[in-house]
Amino acid sequence: MHPTLTVVVPSYNAEGWLERCVDSLLIGAEDLEILIVDDGSTDGTAAMADRYEAAHPGIVRAMHKPNGGHGSTINVGIDVARGRYLKVVDADDWVDGRAFAALLDTLRGFVAAERPIDLVLSNFVYEKVGRRYKRAVRYRNVLPRERVFGWDEVGKFRTGQFLMMHSLVYRTDLLRESGLRLPEHTFYVDNLYVYQPLLHVETMYYLDVDLYRYFIGRPDQSVNEAVMIRRIDQQLKVNRLLMDVEVSPYDVPPALYAYLLHHLQVVCVISSTMLLRSGRDEDFARKVELWRELRYDDPEVYRRLKRGALGRIVHLPGKPGRKAAVAAYRGASWALALN
Repeated sequence: MHPTLTVVVPSYNAEGWLERCVDSLLIGAEDLEILIVDDGSTDGTAAMADRYEAAHPGIVRAMHKPNGGHGSTINVGIDVARGRYLKVVDADDWVDGRAFAALLDTLRGFVAAERPIDLVLSNFVYEKVGRRYKRAVRYRNVLPRERVFGWDEVGKFRTGQFLMMHSLVYRTDLLRESGLRLPEHTFYVDNLYVYQPLLHVETMYYLDVDLYRYFIGRPDQSVNEAVMIRRIDQQLKVNRLLMDVEVSPYDVPPALYAYLLHHLQVVCVISSTMLLRSGRDEDFARKVELWRELRYDDPEVYRRLKRGALGRIVHLPGKPGRKAAVAAYRGASWALALN
């Protein structure tokens, strides 16, 4: 019998966080699979994963592999998952117990009714280190709540509102059928995880609960601004892979096309801002080249993205324009609790 849900827990040197994550998932559900994928850790992560498997046989599975990066752990999870649905919960994050139980009940209903849903969405909360106020990202203004819907009922996302991996539960077979393979040894691949499978999604359900707790604010974290500048090559790699995904407005529903453009714009603006933030002339040239490539590959997409509110900011001329773009990004980051 297939579990209702597989939760993939990518884990690299996560000894200090893994217990909180896995314990939040262990809510006594028999139809749950927790797949801890140890990515060649050098601390006690592997041993901890094995202890969880021994203590919870049939529920927790420990997988051990050579280090390949975040994307490689998700690839393994998709390949070996037994659950009908799949969610990724990073080892340093966790879930709310009541919301998680509600998610499982919702998925069980779809399984019992033999009515597979392609994508279930829920909310996530920024758990910012040292900040009392916790910002929740919700989609009540965009998505119908607590019923099955298609793209024809999806509204317009706000400028700073977009989907993240934390929001999504995909049908496992859809992920496999989409052909998604995330690049190894690369950060920021969660954008690809969101973007590419959406092209195959037809039916959705929005469960309006604050499920995922996204732990941020540590200086070594991938979304820390200084770290992003150091890893700008990886950000640009993912950015270009998104640009390479072939999307035609004639082949997908209008709301899906609009969202994909919106998501691509967000990623392009983040890449551009980090290149501007470095202050190096060669990185400014790389920003120009990124947008030139987009214009060459798809002039219509380039025009739409550049004319959007975010696109206009990163194209303001001269040094004052660069400062304005960085200031706008910092303001948005503060509002979203990213830094």
